Amino acid sequence: MISQWQLRAAFAQRLSDMYGREVPAYTTLVEVSREVNEDVLRAQGADAERLGSISRVTAERHGAIRVGTPEELRQVARIFGALGMHPVGFYDLREAAASAVPVVSTAFRPVDGEELARNPFRVFTSMLTPADPRFFDPDLRARLENFLAGRQLFPPELLALADRAEAAGELPDADAERFLQLAVQAFELSPEPVDQAWYATLERVSAVAADIGGVRSTHINHLTPRVLDIDELYRRMTERGIEMIDTIQGPPRWKGPDVLLRQTSFRALAEPRALRTPDGNVISGALRVRFGEVEARGIALSREGRARYDRLLARVDDQAARLPHADRAELARDLWAEELPDSERALAVQGLAHFTYHVAPDRPQNASRPPAGLHDLLEQGWVRAEPVVYEDFLPRSAAGIFQSNLSDEGSRNHDQQGAAYDSAWLSDALGRDVLDPFDLYEEQQNRSLAQVARELGLDAAPG
Repeated sequence: MISQWQLRAAFAQRLSDMYGREVPAYTTLVEVSREVNEDVLRAQGADAERLGSISRVTAERHGAIRVGTPEELRQVARIFGALGMHPVGFYDLREAAASAVPVVSTAFRPVDGEELARNPFRVFTSMLTPADPRFFDPDLRARLENFLAGRQLFPPELLALADRAEAAGELPDADAERFLQLAVQAFELSPEPVDQAWYATLERVSAVAADIGGVRSTHINHLTPRVLDIDELYRRMTERGIEMIDTIQGPPRWKGPDVLLRQTSFRALAEPRALRTPDGNVISGALRVRFGEVEARGIALSREGRARYDRLLARVDDQAARLPHADRAELARDLWAEELPDSERALAVQGLAHFTYHVAPDRPQNASRPPAGLHDLLEQGWVRAEPVVYEDFLPRSAAGIFQSNLSDEGSRNHDQQGAAYDSAWLSDALGRDVLDPFDLYEEQQNRSLAQVARELGLDAAPG
């Protein structure tokens, strides 16, 4: 029997192998990531593994896919449910990008700490929003919805195997092999000719809309390795002649702890595709939709910490607008140094980030009773704090990656009111709850504090 986490690990590896064959520059990205990680490990030793073992970091991937309808999204949820992956977070990229990115998204990932340690594969999954009149007028919406209703992304056999794996938590060897074959095939780039005129119609609205609704299949849009020094990776990829996007999305590089998520990518490549012209001929063409993303993960911020981060981003925006020739990264570093504590302990004590807490093996052994407060427990050596890795995404960064790889901004009718989508809507569409990432981090931290209280005989969990 093959368990869910083994299915997840095998699927991630096979998807990576397939994508490397389709997009050779991705293989270069993985190689450079591995080189950088090995160099950081040699230079920093155990400190390099503060946010995950080197084996986990090296194996880690996140993928990205795009679908067109709630029904397709429900089917995706069944496939990832077979792998022990749950929808976490709601991301509205329509509001996070200046260009036209008419999608809402969630991320499917493991949520249990042990499952994340075994294999932390996650897939950022976006769904097109045809009902949003800012992007699609009534006629185009009707044509688009009709097109999407007439396609089948996932074969019934795959979905049946997925349901069995999710219900049982495992599959027999032969069924597991069949499931993996079908699942990987579902995300391969299809050789079927693309309707040139229909694709161009959607591309005038958004290249993202064309990539989703202009073809009769889906595909893996990018796969993302994790790197321990994203600035060094950016430099080495550029040295190899691979064109990177202009910036690294997310927090700046600064003297304090890494927090949240930093991302960058190489630019979308022109890939050969068969195109069907209006007169029915099939010609050779090229579409530019897939790119190679890489990420560096930091500590998960609390709700308060995230609110402070968002305020800092707004201040950077304001300063950059007033000082158009200033270095945006330098502006951000200065603000971060002013407004964020530059140590893990200060982040913990101020409640700005999430940690798991553990009774220190070398804690004071005298007869004194341990203090009740978290600050004193840390300061006096009773408890140690281990950072919780940020496992999720930033809508502005995700939109920034999408936007950096678009050839133009598309079109958006600002006179129209946008269609309403939120986490509750997405949960209803999926038929399963979209989990709140902040709740998951808080639960993990609170469990550790409750365990500390039990071990030290405290009346209540320290806070």
